[in-house]
Amino acid sequence: MGGSRKISYCKAINEALIQEMERDPRVFTYGIGVPDHKRIFGSTDGLVERFGPERCFDTPLSEDAMTGFGLGAAINGLRPIHVHMRVDFMLLAMNQLANMVSSYRYASAGELSVPMVIRAIIGRGWGQSFQHSKTMHSCFAHIPGLRVVMPTTPAEAKGMLIASIREDSPVIFIEHRWLYYAEDEVPEEPFTLPLEKAAVLRPGKDITIVATSWMNIEALEAADILNKRHGVSAEIVNARAIAPLDDGVIVDSARKTGHCIVADNDWLHCGFSAEIAARVSEKCFGSLKSPVSRIGFAPAPCPCTRPLENCFYPSAVNIIKTAEKTLKLKEADLSEEVFYSYEHKFKGPF
Repeated sequence: MGGSRKISYCKAINEALIQEMERDPRVFTYGIGVPDHKRIFGSTDGLVERFGPERCFDTPLSEDAMTGFGLGAAINGLRPIHVHMRVDFMLLAMNQLANMVSSYRYASAGELSVPMVIRAIIGRGWGQSFQHSKTMHSCFAHIPGLRVVMPTTPAEAKGMLIASIREDSPVIFIEHRWLYYAEDEVPEEPFTLPLEKAAVLRPGKDITIVATSWMNIEALEAADILNKRHGVSAEIVNARAIAPLDDGVIVDSARKTGHCIVADNDWLHCGFSAEIAARVSEKCFGSLKSPVSRIGFAPAPCPCTRPLENCFYPSAVNIIKTAEKTLKLKEADLSEEVFYSYEHKFKGPF
């Protein structure tokens, strides 16, 4: 049995792909840029050399057709992994996702399974503005028949990707590109993690912060500063499984602390944060000491300039100020605090 070692989120994804493609000859990876020299930010590195162009290949710029191709492969016994370098352009495949991929098991009365993984990359950087800045997880999660996951840690990236590849239902696997550089302990051997459960990322007792994807990193930074400046113990719940949603961990945390902030990597209106706020409000009504607060993208298309981008995207500062307001604390001076920025590491746009 192998042990664990510290590797990056990107390496964890790459390792999961290699191990599953070695284990199961039915698994193949395809998509725009998958075998090119940059290898999807390095996440598909070595696949074409190890498995050949029949199991790792590029595709035309035709998202709808290529998603339909994956569906056909899946219902005929293969296990495709379709990679989208930007989630924004999965909108071009919404007919396949909403009308075909998500409902094929239902349409066949359970006779056909759809073991298909769609990797979709999200995240800011390089002023890519309104066509390269969306997340869309709430749209996909709205559709019955689609599983939607957003792993945050390297261990989650590997364990949830392996579980997704082995799953017999279609999975939308959403990866924030700034997380690609995060490093943590990850087991060497293949392993799986649940595709429907949230997880406590940091225990606490005074306030619950439910976060998605990169917002977990911002929440961890905010929790450190809240503890240092106010002595506040914030519990961070990583909503890594968006659909189906098992809200037990989230509800238990909100009941314990009596306060809940949802920090989502998306717009607020009709989004995942609204779903969490509704469930917590319904199930924790007698325990809540304050209304549920929500943090997310500004209600506008993403701008291109850096100052406006910084206003558009939520951050640890927004979480800190919202927690201070919720707990009726004096606003701390944050001028000397240094917050995360992975911009110098990002080598985009492609």
